[in-house]
Amino acid sequence: LSILLSLLVPAHTARSPDCGGILTPSGLRYLAEVSKPHAESVLRQDLMAPPGPDPSPTSPSRNQIISVKVDKFSLTLIPDTGMRLNIEVDLGITSAPSTTKEMRLSILADLHVEMNPEGNLELVTSDCKPTLEEVQSTEEMDRSAPHKSSGSDVDKQINVEKICLEVSKLLLFPNERLMSLAAPFPITPSCQVQYLPLAAPMYSEQGIIISLQTTFQVAGTVIPLPVSPVPFSMPEPASSSPSHLILAFSRHFYTSLFSALVESGALNVSLLSSLTTATLAERITQMGSLFQEDLPVVLQAVTRSSPHVVLEEDKAIVKLFLTAQIGAGSSLFQSFLSVNVDVTAWLHLSVADTRMIISVAAIEDIELSLAASDVGPVLAALLEELFLPTIREEVPAQINVVLRQGVSLPHIASFTYTDVNITIHKDYVLIPCNLKLEAKTG
Repeated sequence: LSILLSLLVPAHTARSPDCGGILTPSGLRYLAEVSKPHAESVLRQDLMAPPGPDPSPTSPSRNQIISVKVDKFSLTLIPDTGMRLNIEVDLGITSAPSTTKEMRLSILADLHVEMNPEGNLELVTSDCKPTLEEVQSTEEMDRSAPHKSSGSDVDKQINVEKICLEVSKLLLFPNERLMSLAAPFPITPSCQVQYLPLAAPMYSEQGIIISLQTTFQVAGTVIPLPVSPVPFSMPEPASSSPSHLILAFSRHFYTSLFSALVESGALNVSLLSSLTTATLAERITQMGSLFQEDLPVVLQAVTRSSPHVVLEEDKAIVKLFLTAQIGAGSSLFQSFLSVNVDVTAWLHLSVADTRMIISVAAIEDIELSLAASDVGPVLAALLEELFLPTIREEVPAQINVVLRQGVSLPHIASFTYTDVNITIHKDYVLIPCNLKLEAKTG
């Protein structure tokens, strides 16, 4: 389904990509389409600014721009280089009530994305070529073909040579949004995820390719996670994709996510059994002398080693290694059994807005083994009979509660994702989707 290309090289051994994305040519066209109104607003505001006070009341009227309309605003991918911005602006210019000219301002600019010293991605222009042509004049209606205007008062009014400053001004707004890419996003009240760009993007025929490294914070502190032994290479589609954006996540990303949840304590769960100390004493005789009253039995499960995620074609599995302290007591918990619980669960992945929803869909396998006992030896078969139903039902439910808010995907402010299609492959997940500019509120 895809060709793995080693396009993303880590800056050094401690920084290794574990996810990334490809903004496709169709995504670039969409961004240009939704940016056109903003560009027209900026150009209209600056080009139609009233001229300064006329020093002499008797001097001839100055040219004044009375209308600005962006006819074309396009972004084109240039492989191995960057992007080409093409803007065509129709201008209405008057120097007297009876004289109106229609001019065409064309701007060609080469753009690319750099990483600034703060580690944020920044859109910059490397070349800019503006031209000005006269389209039609009320004084020269017989001229039908456009011709370049040279050295005229109009040139001075528009200041063509400085028009590229306007292009730089147009980039301020998208650069503000690009900064939001590296913002931290909450997963749980104490755990956050952050996507950090590793380098400036690369440009291929399939799109603009960006590599990201995920960091997780617990209580505001970045937690150390093992670096993937194999740097993640962005899977590039063999053919052009109709989607605006293709996000990709490595197996290491999902393992790191569950490790961060473990570190934050989010996967330490308390499971209420249907058993009581009295009913349990009927099966484990030494239980009878421990408790004077009949109390509900509780399983307090904590993670004893790092979780592990496996990705295969159309299948995602998480392996959790827990230790459950089994006991009772309303005010003071008294444990009488310690059981190792190894859970293998199927994961279901979906996307809502800009969040990846991860849930435990089903339990594939559970292994129980006795770790310690205050009530004598207990056979494995009896452990499974007594506690397996509670674990099978409660562990997925508790994990799904922890993950119910989802995990924010890499995204920039004001955009959400639609038409999402998730495909799971060996060692990575692909998420092709379309961009949608959110309507302004308020």
